Amino acid sequence: MTSSPRFHIIGTAGHVDHGKTVLINSLTGVNTDRLKEEQARGISIELGFAPLQLDDGSMAGVVDVPGHERFIHNMLAGIGGIDLVLLVVDVNEGVMPQTREHLQILKLLQIPRGILVLTKCDMVEDDWVDIVEEEVRETLAGTFMAQAPCCRVSALRGTGLDQLRSTIQEILAQLPPRDQDGPTRLPIDRHFTISGFGTVVTGTLLSGKVQVGDSVEVLPPGETVRVREIQVHGQKADCARAGQRVALNLAGMERSELQRGAVVCTPAFFTQTERFDARLTLLDEAPKALKFRDPVHLHMGTAKVTARVVLLDRDTLEPGQSALVQLALDAPLVGHRQDRFIVRSYSPMTTIGGGQIIDPTPARHRRFRPEVLKALEELESGEGSFLLQKLAELGCTKLKELEQASGLGRERITEHLQRLQQADQALQLGDQWLSTATVRSWQRLLLERVAACHQDKPLLPGIPHATLKAALPAKLAPKGFEQMLCDAVDKGLLRLTGEWVAASDFTPMPSPSQQQALDRLTRVYASHGVQAKGRVDMLAEAQVSDSEADDLLAFLFNSETLVRLNDDSFLHSDAYQQCLAALKQHFSAHQTLTLAQFRDLIGSARKQTQAVLEYFDSRKYTMRKGDERVAWQL
Repeated sequence: MTSSPRFHIIGTAGHVDHGKTVLINSLTGVNTDRLKEEQARGISIELGFAPLQLDDGSMAGVVDVPGHERFIHNMLAGIGGIDLVLLVVDVNEGVMPQTREHLQILKLLQIPRGILVLTKCDMVEDDWVDIVEEEVRETLAGTFMAQAPCCRVSALRGTGLDQLRSTIQEILAQLPPRDQDGPTRLPIDRHFTISGFGTVVTGTLLSGKVQVGDSVEVLPPGETVRVREIQVHGQKADCARAGQRVALNLAGMERSELQRGAVVCTPAFFTQTERFDARLTLLDEAPKALKFRDPVHLHMGTAKVTARVVLLDRDTLEPGQSALVQLALDAPLVGHRQDRFIVRSYSPMTTIGGGQIIDPTPARHRRFRPEVLKALEELESGEGSFLLQKLAELGCTKLKELEQASGLGRERITEHLQRLQQADQALQLGDQWLSTATVRSWQRLLLERVAACHQDKPLLPGIPHATLKAALPAKLAPKGFEQMLCDAVDKGLLRLTGEWVAASDFTPMPSPSQQQALDRLTRVYASHGVQAKGRVDMLAEAQVSDSEADDLLAFLFNSETLVRLNDDSFLHSDAYQQCLAALKQHFSAHQTLTLAQFRDLIGSARKQTQAVLEYFDSRKYTMRKGDERVAWQL
């Protein structure tokens, strides 16, 4: 059994001109300084990207982020989605200001693993490299990189690169894979227009997958568009998966509508927010305390906005302290529970802290309220909050899957789920559990599919039940789908008639040309009565093409103008009623009926008579016994 492919993103960090771009060029063969200004000045301004082929056959994406302090906002846009960071330090200079600031950012974002890379080692003696490594280790003490492996390289000469590749491969093999089954989420870090193709966006796919032809939502502005083409690391692909660097060609999207910070995502799953509750931590090195409603620059994903810090349990937040806050944003962005963010002082702009979202769409809170603080603390660290997050990630799941994910016992999980259900945050459908956000998203999808069917097939009474079920993930059990459908019917959103599902206010409306064809079909079948011929002959007489016949006939069946005996034989409703009356009259005086007798009664051909009798059998009006029929539920 082969394992699923694993994809990871590697990022660089470090002071300007410490060799990050040259290092990536030596590892991948790609110069990530793509702008003329970058190449002229020798520093990275925008984000650069390159694929790294590893010895085990896997491919990782490498993000080259700018080191200059003036371009720190671009660094933040690229660093948020990485799994492994290469902290690059020039042995000629050692730890510098941006080295420290980048390290603070990495710590706040909780990047899982890192490698210390000492560059330009060919320019100094080994003893000096030892001294520099010791100095850097002192800086890294107490951080996630305290025990990080160190690789000494000369990018220009190529020395040490094999060891660095091997170390990268070893660490990436230990990291868990990205969630490819979750909702699609790709923060946009670049967008541009290519002549003849249209709008292209790039980013790191944080979760889920996206395929050519998929419908995706872009937030902001909140439009649903189609994915026309996909590239992964510059190569055309049919599908992109979580952990890959991706470029998407979006059909119907104007570049003027886009901005860095927008997100390409699963339709109706994510929402934009203008405020969120969070745990905010100030760095020990922050120059001063934060006061109530102080403005800050907030970086999350690839978005950058200004926010006001609403302290909920105090008037000031001192350096090194942590507090529950509500951040009021000056522009909406896409935020999700457990997303991490960075805050920088308003002026001058320096990194002062960061945190994690607890609730992305809260109401405004009154300050110093114990019940508010208690609820946020439970949401932040409680087991129920964890389970709610897993429900959102998994879409729909059974208790066994939650047991495996959480390590909690079934009884304890059930208690949490029942509380979440009472709080309208989770819902049980059959033996599966879903977050209410997922249920709402899938219900909206059902309504959209029904509406699309009405638009594409206006003569049909709705969309077939089985076709509508296929619109939802196959993981949702049939019983769960039926509950969701019944809920929509109970709310008056949909109408269920037999196997057809329709909008509650939908009425099939033929166009003028369709109405003319319907009138011709009706006249032809009415004129032939019980002697109606097969489908092909009747369509030809009514001058109706086979390509348009299915929808027209379905309309006539649904309106009970025609009765469908089988795939080839139909009767006008008047002729059918004549046959039914003849059947009842016969059995009022006789116990049995043969095909020949009924043919003589209705005056039709043998083939059509047989079709009528078999239809009566299917309706349980008659029961066949040998060559005869008897009355059943007539």
